[in-house]
Amino acid sequence: MSRTTENLSSPQSTQTPASQTQPSKNGQLLDQVDKLRESRRRLREEVGKVIVGQQDVVDLLLLGLLCRGHVLLHGVPGLGKTLMARTLSSTLDLKFKRVQFTPDLMPSDITGTDVIEEQEGGGGHQLKFVPGPIFTNFLLADEVNRTPPKTQAALLQAMQEHEVSVGNTTYELDPPFFVVATQNPIEMEGTYPLPEAQVDRFMFNIRVRYPTIQEEADIIRGTTGTDTFEPSAVLSAADLLQLQEIVRSVPVSDDVIMYAARLVAATRPRLSDRGATMVGSEVEMVRKYVTYGASPRAGQALVLAGKARAVLEGRYHVDFADIAALAHPVLRHRLVLNFHGRADNVDSDDVIDALLKAVKEDVS
Repeated sequence: MSRTTENLSSPQSTQTPASQTQPSKNGQLLDQVDKLRESRRRLREEVGKVIVGQQDVVDLLLLGLLCRGHVLLHGVPGLGKTLMARTLSSTLDLKFKRVQFTPDLMPSDITGTDVIEEQEGGGGHQLKFVPGPIFTNFLLADEVNRTPPKTQAALLQAMQEHEVSVGNTTYELDPPFFVVATQNPIEMEGTYPLPEAQVDRFMFNIRVRYPTIQEEADIIRGTTGTDTFEPSAVLSAADLLQLQEIVRSVPVSDDVIMYAARLVAATRPRLSDRGATMVGSEVEMVRKYVTYGASPRAGQALVLAGKARAVLEGRYHVDFADIAALAHPVLRHRLVLNFHGRADNVDSDDVIDALLKAVKEDVS
């Protein structure tokens, strides 16, 4: 993305007082925040034409997209996980591909492969790369835990480096690149749970819950008639890239960064001497139920998502509340519980609740 600079050699620019340039800069920042808030409102409005309820899920999907992260949707069948992803992609005017993960899916079915084709004029044969569905802006990996680890790993390089290696050639993916993967938690037979290293690549793990009775009535009413609704495109790929830059430019105070760091450190049950100032060993549920805590990616995700949440709410600064509000979707898939946790019917959300109570915002 190109950047424009002012002509500092101009006589007028050299005479402009700093007191006048600073308000101008602040005004530009406020305009950018307003633009992002308006985009969110329009996106919600368009998605709401198709999806009933689930506003929290839609907001987290948008946060992940603005932060250049990836999202794992976790929920029982029939809750609209696939429809939500497809609808969001329609409102963003992005190239969309869906892959139904199955036990017989091969890595080349995702990344693409080299094929031999005959040259024009009968001049022999040549290798030609045929791109797979991963060459898109918005990839829906449906039931990602139903395919073997070899195929799941085909997503790793694309999610982390935004590139794909096939043979001796590496191909770059066009930005933006966003992966939404879905999982069904009630069927474990014939599935391949994602390895911890791959789960850690997802910025959020979002639990899609059942709708309320009123929402379910609205769903039934809206889907059993003749009326159909199609969302309109709100943002282009270029607009989205610009908004991603706005999110990353949001300032964060050292106190908020330290709070995020302490929260992540508190998930780790075993601390070295260098971690003497951490609070992980002070949280009883962590010592009792957690085998491995969150990686540094969790802290990065907390702060970056906090920036996006702040500007979506009209603020150009990150607060402690932004970090706390995002702790569950950021941390729940990064905590590895031991046998005692499973035996006592404790899940990662219970541990995170205890962490939020134990870790103080300000230690001064």
